[in-house]
Amino acid sequence: MSDFNTTEFTNPSTFILQGIPGLEAVHVWLSIPFCTVYIIAILGNFTILFIVKRERSLHEPMYYFLCMLATTDLVLCTSTLPKMLSIFWFNSREINFSACLTQMFFIHCSLLMESGIFVAMALDRYVAICHPLRHSTILTNPVVAMTGLAVLLRSSILTIPNCLLARQWPYCRTNIIPHLYCGHMSVVKLACADIRVSSYYSLSVVLCVFGLDVFFITISYTQILRAIFRLPTKDARLKTFGTCGSHLGVILAFYIPCFFSAFTYRFGNNIPLHFHILIASVYLLIPPMLNPIIYGVRTKQIWDKLLWLFTH
Repeated sequence: MSDFNTTEFTNPSTFILQGIPGLEAVHVWLSIPFCTVYIIAILGNFTILFIVKRERSLHEPMYYFLCMLATTDLVLCTSTLPKMLSIFWFNSREINFSACLTQMFFIHCSLLMESGIFVAMALDRYVAICHPLRHSTILTNPVVAMTGLAVLLRSSILTIPNCLLARQWPYCRTNIIPHLYCGHMSVVKLACADIRVSSYYSLSVVLCVFGLDVFFITISYTQILRAIFRLPTKDARLKTFGTCGSHLGVILAFYIPCFFSAFTYRFGNNIPLHFHILIASVYLLIPPMLNPIIYGVRTKQIWDKLLWLFTH
């Protein structure tokens, strides 16, 4: 227990991830759903990448964006789940200071990338449904590649200041992080300095970037829904609406816990810590599991290729 005593130091070489305070007795039981979600996410996203790479008929913008999303999901869950499981199973709570900052970068960069890819996919669906004759001329392979590069650069450039600010703060009270992973606010809250710059910057990124992304997604799907209701047959409307509805469900499952977690760090003092940590952990794991299921299984071309692989 000596590792959990408050100590006096400056810029520790290691942090201690406490896990879920108050629920230490059920860490092993919590590892079961966490591990299950991780396995499904890994298998699902690798399956998407394998099928799209193997089948040349799927080399289209929509599936390229789906591969970008699958790669981002793999990075997101792999940067967090192994350490979570090591805490649950082996009580391995130490994490190097540099490794903590690296994990912080990959988590927040992946979240921003996922948001940007959702926007790109929504715009792709808008063009495909509302302007089908112009889809191949608007979303060419170079445009898709440039979009992916822009999403990566935007995410990296916006995440680096968070990590640099977290690195330069002095940590002279404790090195115990009451969390399962090195989130930005959970780390900088340990600093014995005025961290308003870090707090305001990260909050502005959430509000501006995610807010703008949600706005563009909303505009795209509003236009898509208008086009759906103009389709001539009821079956076509129901089929297209069902696909778009499942996509919107995945998007909401990503953004709602994301905004909840961001605001809880700053204003949710009355929310139990273990509940907040569970929500903040789940929203890193559920989208990587749901995305290949919703975007893959509900996409007829991928489902057909998957069935063909199993039957042959």
